[in-house]
Amino acid sequence: MRPDTPAAHTTEAERLLRAAARYPEDREPLLLQAAAHLELAGDRARATTLYDELLASPELARPHLVKALNAANLWEYGHEAEARAIIEGIRTASPLDPGPWEIAATTLEAHDELESAHDFFSTALALLLTPGEEVPYATRSLLFGRHRVRRLLGVGHDSWDELADTLHTAAVPLDELHDPKRLWSLGSSDPGELRAEITRLRAELGTYRDALSRPFPVAVLHWPEPELAELLAGYPGLRAEYPSHTEHLARLESALRDLHQAGTPNLGIVTGTVPSYEAFAASEAASPSDPDLLPQYATTLAARGRATPWPPARTAPCWCGSGRTYRECHGTG
Repeated sequence: MRPDTPAAHTTEAERLLRAAARYPEDREPLLLQAAAHLELAGDRARATTLYDELLASPELARPHLVKALNAANLWEYGHEAEARAIIEGIRTASPLDPGPWEIAATTLEAHDELESAHDFFSTALALLLTPGEEVPYATRSLLFGRHRVRRLLGVGHDSWDELADTLHTAAVPLDELHDPKRLWSLGSSDPGELRAEITRLRAELGTYRDALSRPFPVAVLHWPEPELAELLAGYPGLRAEYPSHTEHLARLESALRDLHQAGTPNLGIVTGTVPSYEAFAASEAASPSDPDLLPQYATTLAARGRATPWPPARTAPCWCGSGRTYRECHGTG
């Protein structure tokens, strides 16, 4: 059952902290979840302690995301100056991960810093979007957030707003969802206005449910060439799955393109290692030679936040680690 009281959130945080101690390979996502529960429990100071503990780790996978979460939490319990400094540091670092940008921008928005929030959303999109290329799944929320802030500011649509409208698939248009006058309708005695607001709320709820149903990417498993050689040397029964490293890369790209053409959103690639795979097999009381274990391993890595979004920009480094651009390796021009 989902925690819905401060005490229940504290209990869940303690459970996650115990799990992090038992499974150090999953420490980062588990501590982030624990910190979120502590925030919901009202124990924001302890949540900050967890964020600081994560930031002290030299192997942190997404430091800017943790910094953004820490800034949002700090601002909520009176440490505005520190939060602002962290947010400005994120801007200076210009991470290529949309998550920190979105959290920082929505934090500014939540504290009525609309111009700053708009600037943050816009700076992120200028960095992360390449004209003429498809908008990555994880970046779309930046477009929607910017659209929302611009409606609050009362400015007209621009090309990015039009792109957000195109990508939004809910029955109720973004302009209606982001209408600043919506709050007025909640206090209205007009049944028609109330019914319209209920429809809008249902549309928003559907969008949130879609996002929650895909909390991590649909991921395919990539083995770097040395890891694949070690895997096949130890478990030759998997050779049917991996005839060669070249064939492995071609199959991955083909599978991702097929999923994309079928309309599957939020695609990603996870990179396997033999020790990690063997540990996963042991945890499942299964043999690493079992090919049915491979997709389960990929899903588990994605759930741990290890997935790299696909497709990358054509001019970005290729996911296969060749050192060439995606266009040179697998792109179409």
